[in-house]
Amino acid sequence: MSSCNGRCSECSGCLSRFSSLPAGGEDRPKRILLTGNPNVGKSAFFSRLTGVHAISSNYPGTTVGFMEGTLRAGKTCYRLVDVPGAYTLEPTNEAEEIARKMIEEGGDKVIIVLDATALERNLVLALQVLERGIPSIVALNMVDEARHRGVLVDPAALQKELGVPVVPTVAVTGQGIRELVAKLDEAAVSPLAGIPREERWQRIGEIVGRVQKVVHRHHTWRDRLEDASVHRFWGTLIGIAVLALSYGMVRQIGEGLIRLALDPFFERVVRPFLMKVSDLLGPGSLLHTLLIGTLFDGRIDFELSFGMISTGLYVEFVMVLPYIVAFYAVLSFLEDSGYLPRLAVLFDALLHRLGIHGYAVIPTLLGLGCNVPGILATRVLESRRERFIAATLISVAIPCAALQAMVVGVLGNLGLRYVLLVYGSLFLSWLLLGRILHKMLPGFSPELIVEIPPYRMPSAKAFAMKLWFRIRGFLLEATPLVLGGILFANLLTTTGIIGLLSRLVAPLFNVVLGLPASAAGAILLGILRKDVAVGMLVPLGLSASQLVVATVTLAMTFPCIATFVVLWKELGAADTLKSLGIMLITAFAAGGILNAAFSFFS
Repeated sequence: MSSCNGRCSECSGCLSRFSSLPAGGEDRPKRILLTGNPNVGKSAFFSRLTGVHAISSNYPGTTVGFMEGTLRAGKTCYRLVDVPGAYTLEPTNEAEEIARKMIEEGGDKVIIVLDATALERNLVLALQVLERGIPSIVALNMVDEARHRGVLVDPAALQKELGVPVVPTVAVTGQGIRELVAKLDEAAVSPLAGIPREERWQRIGEIVGRVQKVVHRHHTWRDRLEDASVHRFWGTLIGIAVLALSYGMVRQIGEGLIRLALDPFFERVVRPFLMKVSDLLGPGSLLHTLLIGTLFDGRIDFELSFGMISTGLYVEFVMVLPYIVAFYAVLSFLEDSGYLPRLAVLFDALLHRLGIHGYAVIPTLLGLGCNVPGILATRVLESRRERFIAATLISVAIPCAALQAMVVGVLGNLGLRYVLLVYGSLFLSWLLLGRILHKMLPGFSPELIVEIPPYRMPSAKAFAMKLWFRIRGFLLEATPLVLGGILFANLLTTTGIIGLLSRLVAPLFNVVLGLPASAAGAILLGILRKDVAVGMLVPLGLSASQLVVATVTLAMTFPCIATFVVLWKELGAADTLKSLGIMLITAFAAGGILNAAFSFFS
C-alpha cells in the first residue's frame, strides 16, 4: 500500500465524486476521520496524506471549518476528513461540539494523532474515540521532540494497552507516514470498554506508567524561552514585542505587495482596459455609472470612481487582499510555531472582562492594520457570542491604518492633544462597550482551556497549504459580496438616497454633535471610505473641537464597504444589523459626550 498524496487523476475524480455523494447508503465512499488535540500536527498529517487535492468547508450552521481530501491506499480511495481539534468529546466549546458530532456521524476508520510529548493529556480524547467502536489506528506523532525532551514512549507497549495499531511518526518530515498508510487495513476496534469519567484519569495514569519513561536531560535555550513566554513579566514583554512585530509584518508585507505588484498592475494593465470599456459604455450612462463610476479629469480614480468593476476590483484585490495574505501568513506561523496559545494566555485576564478570551488579541491587533482581516480573525474565537462582541468592538473602536493616517494628518497640525483625544475616546469606548455587551448579551464566555505546545519549526508544505486554503476561501466567499456591496452603495449615491439621508439627520448632527448640516454628508459617506471621509471634513471650516467630534463619530459609525461586507459574511444578516445599531448608538453617544464636554470647558 502507498499514499498517492492526492495527485493522481483517480483521486482527483474521487474528490469531485465524494463531494456530490450522500453521507449514507451503499454508495457512500469509505471515510477516514483524522482526529486529535489542537497542536498535535494534524495539519501536517493532512498535507502529507492528501497533497493539494482537498477542499475546505464549514460545518453546517457554524463557522467552524474543516478540510477533506482524498487518500489512495493500494487500490482503495478514501475520503479523509480533518476533524476540528478537540481535547475531549464532552464539549467545552463549539469546535469540540462539532468534533463530537462528526465522530458520532461515523467513519469507516479513524486515525488518532497523539502528541508523544504530552501523552497523558492526549489519551483523554483517544480513549473517548476508541470507546465509540470505530476501527482505529494511532499515529504517535512528534516522537523526535519527545526524545529530545527525555520522554521515551514504547509504541509496542502502547499498542498492547489500546488494542489498536500504533505507528511512531514525525509528520513534518514524513517519518512513519508510509508505514501508517500501509497499516490502514489493520485498523481495529479497541477492546477497551467505556470507562467511567471518574476513573478515566486513573486508567490513563496506569497506561502512561507502563508505556512511558522519562530520563534526565539538561535545560536547553528553547526550554528557557518556553518558560519565559508564559512568565507574567517577561511573557508580557515578549508578547508586546511579538504583537508589534506581527503588526509590522502585516503592514510591511501588505504594503509591499500593493506598492511593488498590485498598484503597478492596475495602473498599467487594468486602467487602460477599463478606459476602453468606459469609452464603449459612454460616460454619463447608467451602466457606465454603475460599472465604471465617475471619471475625474477624464480618468478613472480607483478609490473614488466607485464603479463595480473599477473601485470594486481595486478594493478587494489591492486594498484588502494583500493584507489578507499577510495576515494569514503571520497567523499561520504563530499557530504552527506554538506561540499563539501562549499569547492567548497572557491577555486572557484583560479580555475576559470584555466578554472575549485571550485569542481575541490577534483580531484586535490586526484590525489596527485593516478591519477586514481583523474581523476574519474572529474565527479563532470559540462561541458565536464572542465573535459578535469582538467583531463589533473592532468595527466601532479599532481604527484601520488608513484612517489613522488621516487622523494624524488632519488633526496633527492642530496639536498633539487633539490626536490623543481621538485615540483616548476610541480606547475608552472599546473598554466601556465591551463591558456593556458582556453584561447585556445572553450566554457566557467560555474559559480559555488550552494546552501549551512546545515550540517547533512549522512545516513549509503544511504552512503553504493552509495559507492557500484560507486565501482561496476568502476570494470565493468575499468577491461577490464586495462587488455587490459596491454596486449597492453606488446605487444609494446615484439615486440621491445618501443626500436625502444627510438632510434628514442634519438636525440631529446640529443638536447632539454641534456640527453643521454639511458634516452629515461626509460622515454618511464614510461607509465608502472612512479615510477619504475624514479628508472631506477639512474644507468645511470646522473648529478644532468640532473636528475631533466629527472624527470620533465618523470612526465609530458604519465601517467601510469592505469591512461591512465581511461583517455580513461572518455574522449573518441579523447580527450584522444588531452590530450596526450598536455602532450608531455608541458613535452618537460618544460624539454627544465630547460635544457637551467641549461646550462645558469652553
